[in-house]
Amino acid sequence: MRTTVGIIGAGPAGLLLARLLHRAGIASFVLESRDRAYVEQRQRAGILEQGTADVLRAAGAGERMDREGLRHDGIELRFDGRRHRVDFPGLTGGRAVTVYAQTEVCKDLVALQLEEGGPLLFEAEALAVEGAETGTPRVRFRHEGREDVLECDYVAGCDGFWGVARKAVPAALSRVFERTYPFGWLGILADVAPSHDELVYARHDRGFALLSMRSPTVSRLYLQVPTETDAADWSDEAIWDELERRLATEDDWRLERGPVTQKSVTPMRSFVHEPMRHGRLFLAGDAAHIVPPTGAKGLNLAVGDVVTLARALVHRRDTGSEELLDSYSETCLRRVWQAERFSYDMTTLLHPAPGATPFEDRLQVARLDRIATSRAARTDLAEAYTGFPLD
Repeated sequence: MRTTVGIIGAGPAGLLLARLLHRAGIASFVLESRDRAYVEQRQRAGILEQGTADVLRAAGAGERMDREGLRHDGIELRFDGRRHRVDFPGLTGGRAVTVYAQTEVCKDLVALQLEEGGPLLFEAEALAVEGAETGTPRVRFRHEGREDVLECDYVAGCDGFWGVARKAVPAALSRVFERTYPFGWLGILADVAPSHDELVYARHDRGFALLSMRSPTVSRLYLQVPTETDAADWSDEAIWDELERRLATEDDWRLERGPVTQKSVTPMRSFVHEPMRHGRLFLAGDAAHIVPPTGAKGLNLAVGDVVTLARALVHRRDTGSEELLDSYSETCLRRVWQAERFSYDMTTLLHPAPGATPFEDRLQVARLDRIATSRAARTDLAEAYTGFPLD
């Protein structure tokens, strides 16, 4: 098998890259280790930055998003029982975010790829990337019990944190930056209309809580919990009780309860691998970086990576210049580190650390109060939340 760009992974990064390349007339071949049902059902991110939504529209993948997605013009911060809204359009010149689950983005892109795009092979496990330093890299993979090889001009490693692509970068050339947080998120999906029309980020002495949603009838909520927590140890009633405590306000707002359909614990970590390019291998999305979910940046960073890579590949084809390919890692990492900074800031702003001193607790509240009372501080948050530039 041979193609121009071999793409490992059919998550949002790999699928969007394939779509962008197809629209530009560049051949690609996508290998995905899981089956289609898994790709279209795995629960992940749900917040699309302004730039991400714009890219999906421009790629012809925004019709259902615009019909079913929920535009959000702000978020609410809660602390000490008080509510403070951050108005995105008023602070950013009109930018907003869209609530549209990653599962739905993947469904849209899979359908388009199968209908219009190049090959997309499910249950094809990538085993190794070989010859990344040469002009003819190869992806060795297993499909239907047989090993095969995909020969490429370029390889895009969009196969997530545990994939094989990053392993093809020699250890002597790699630098890893990471932080593990001493808490996680206990998350639930519930068949109940959201109790607020925008996301609510709550800082409480008992721990952080987040009120989010997947649709007008499905709520997504989270609680800060110790890292060793087993979701099975929490009854549905206990989860709702704790959410009610942490989200409580001084006014008459109330939390609506409903049947819990999913329950899981998500660890919190920050991770960056440098460089994001080795020879003709390019890392994108979780293969290169992880952010804690507090800043809603994971999916959006992946989009930024593949937009940058697609532009560089088009530039190479049209001009013969590898300038943009050569600067791929540097270009992406500038945006990545800004997202890492913002996600870290949001995480440390809202999560009381285990064993935190009263001094540290008061500093958290002071930081939140600064955002509540300063337009400049709110603007900084709004600009970062709605998205860093994709160019």
